[in-house]
Amino acid sequence: MTLTYDNPLISRYASPAMSQLWGPQRKFSIWRRLWLALAEAEAELGLPITPLQITELRQHLDDIDFDKAAEYERKLRHDVMAHVHTFGDVCPNARPIIHLGATSCFVTDNADAIILREALILVRNRLAAVIDKLGKFAWQYRDLPCLSFTHLQPAQPETVGRRACLWAYDLILDLLETEHRIATLKTLGNKGTTGTQASFLKLFGGNHEKVRQLERIFCMKIGFDDSFAVTGQTYPRKIDSQIVDVLSGIAQSSHKFAADLRILAHRKEMEEPFEANQIGSSAMAYKRNPMRSERICSLARFVMSLQTSPPMTAAAQWLERTLDDSANRRLVLPQAFLGIDAVLILYQNIAEGMVVYPKVIEKNLRSELPFMATENILMAAVERGGDRQDLHERIRQHSQAAASVVKNKGGENDLLERLRSDAAFAAINIDAELEPSAFIGRSTQQVDEFIAEQIEPVRRRYEDILTVISAEVRV
Repeated sequence: MTLTYDNPLISRYASPAMSQLWGPQRKFSIWRRLWLALAEAEAELGLPITPLQITELRQHLDDIDFDKAAEYERKLRHDVMAHVHTFGDVCPNARPIIHLGATSCFVTDNADAIILREALILVRNRLAAVIDKLGKFAWQYRDLPCLSFTHLQPAQPETVGRRACLWAYDLILDLLETEHRIATLKTLGNKGTTGTQASFLKLFGGNHEKVRQLERIFCMKIGFDDSFAVTGQTYPRKIDSQIVDVLSGIAQSSHKFAADLRILAHRKEMEEPFEANQIGSSAMAYKRNPMRSERICSLARFVMSLQTSPPMTAAAQWLERTLDDSANRRLVLPQAFLGIDAVLILYQNIAEGMVVYPKVIEKNLRSELPFMATENILMAAVERGGDRQDLHERIRQHSQAAASVVKNKGGENDLLERLRSDAAFAAINIDAELEPSAFIGRSTQQVDEFIAEQIEPVRRRYEDILTVISAEVRV
C-alpha cells in the first residue's frame, strides 16, 4: 500500500495497453528513437555523423536510467536536457551529436504525435468492438416490440433491437471522426525554435533543399508521410483540441447509452450484467445497482469536462509559443485517453452481456397500448359507418376516465373495457387492433438495413481485431 495518491484511471479503470502507452518508458524510448532518426537523416545528407555514433544510439534506445534522469532534471530544471545528458552518458561517442540542430519541442511534440496516433488507434479498435457487440444485440432483438419514449413519456413503440441501433449509430459517427483524425494527423518534423528551421539551415550551410530533404527523411523514419505545413516551435495546439473533441464525443455517446440503460433497469426491462457474487448495496441486500452504467456516466462526465482545456490552451499560444501549455497537456491528454479507454471497456462489457426481460417489456407496453391504439380503433369504427367527431369525443372521455383510475386510484388501465362496453364500438374487434407488432412501423426492417449498411462495413474494416479486444472490468 503506497502512501501517495494513485491515479484511479490507471490502478482501477483503464487498460494496461493505454496506461503503458502514456507511461515514462514509452515516452522516453520514443525520444531516443527520435534522436536516432534525426542523426540518421543528418548523416544521410552529409553531416559528419559516424556509423559508430549511430550504432551506439541504436544500442541504448530502451535502457533508460530514470533515477539519473531525475537527478539531472533537479539540477538543470529542464526535462529534455536531462534526458539528453542521460542518453549521452551511455553513448559517449554519440554525445556531441545528440539533439543536433533541434529544440526541445522536436522531441516532445514529435513524440506526442506518435503517442496520440497510437492512442487513437487503441480507441478506434475499442469503438469497433463495441459497435460489433451492439450489432449482435440489435439483431437478436430486432423484432421484440417495446415502448418508446419522447420527453421520457410513453410514445409510439419500436423494437429493442432498433433502440440498440440508435446507440450504435452514435458510436459509428464517433468512429468516423476518430478515423479522420488518425488519417490526417501529421507530425511536427524539424522546425526549430520558432518554426523557421534556421538552425538546420545553418547546419547545412544555407542549403534550403537539404533542409527540406531532412524533414522528409525524418518524417518517413518515424512513420509519418508529412509534417505540418508551417508551425511555431510546436505543432498547432488546435490539434489537441480537435482530438479531445473526438474523445468528448465518444464520452457523450457512451453517457447517453448508460443513462438509457439505467432508466430501463429502473423499469425492469433491461439491465447490465450482474455477477453471481456481486453486491449491489452494503445495506440493501436485494439491490442490483447498475454500477457499470453509473461508472460510464461518471467517467464520461470527467472526459467531457476535459474538453474545455485544449481550446483555451490553443487560444493562449502567444505568438510562436508559450510554455503555459506544458503542465496542462501533461494532465489533459493522457487522462482524456485513459478515461475514454475505461469507458469503452465498460461499454463493451455491458454490450456483451446485456440482459433483456421480454415479459416485463410486454407488460409495460400493453399497459400503455390502449391509449396508442385509440387512433386505429377510431379509424376502424369510422370505416364501419361511425361519425368521426362523435367517436373521437367518446374516446377522449373514456381515455380521461381510464387515466384518472390509473393516476388517482392506482388502478389498472381499463380503457379497453370501457370501449368494449360502448355500443359505438361494438362492431370493432378491439383485441385485433392491439397487436404490438402493428405499431412498430419499419423497426425490424430498419435494424436489418442498419446492420447491413452501417455495422457490416465496420466489421469488414476491423475483422482482424474484433476477436481479440477484451473488455474485462477490473474492479
